[in-house]
Amino acid sequence: MSTFALVHGGGGGAWDWHLVQPELLTLGHDPVAIDLPIEEPAATLGDHAEAMVAALDGRDDVLVVGHSLGGMVAPLVAARLGARASAVLYVAGMVPRPGESFGGWWEAVDHAGAIAERDAHEGAPPAGDLETFLQDVEPSLAHEALGRARDPHAHALSLPWPLERLPDVPARSLLCRHDRMFPPDLMRRVTRDRLGIEPDEMDGGHMPMLARPVELAAWLAGCAVPAAGG
Repeated sequence: MSTFALVHGGGGGAWDWHLVQPELLTLGHDPVAIDLPIEEPAATLGDHAEAMVAALDGRDDVLVVGHSLGGMVAPLVAARLGARASAVLYVAGMVPRPGESFGGWWEAVDHAGAIAERDAHEGAPPAGDLETFLQDVEPSLAHEALGRARDPHAHALSLPWPLERLPDVPARSLLCRHDRMFPPDLMRRVTRDRLGIEPDEMDGGHMPMLARPVELAAWLAGCAVPAAGG
């Protein structure tokens, strides 16, 4: 059995993972998800990581999963766990570099250019949070997700990412082929440039934990086998 520390994205919460958690339990794993203190004015990304570490309560063999902005928090969690961390798994996740803020990430990876290139080839998708983040989520569930959304405080997002390098643990990345927030070509490039690996891929949009929880849980559980084996 492995533990999965499920780190939600920028405006999310533990609820984002509520369909994935029972799937992981069925597969014999121990999922942990919490509401990070994203609305606290003084909280940093490091504080978000500390909250997750505290929730893990001494567990070992932890695979830290970061969704979207959670990709900037997940390696901080792994660094604090040290030998207790088995892997960092990025799910449509932002892979940080030392000294790079949340705001700086977008410019550094040329997100605007990637969106423009996508739109030139495929046409611009409909605007709005529902169409950008949740286009393939069942409608009532998508509207509930929007109703539960929180506003992350700007303080944490303005600070430079604090580590000198990514933690020395195995990493995997999963991109979503129909992600309208992070186009697949962008995420392939970011994964290769920043992690030095090829990403895994699945169909669907930016929120696979709500749209494809069974498939996502199977991918996560599959990552636990090589992680546990070293």
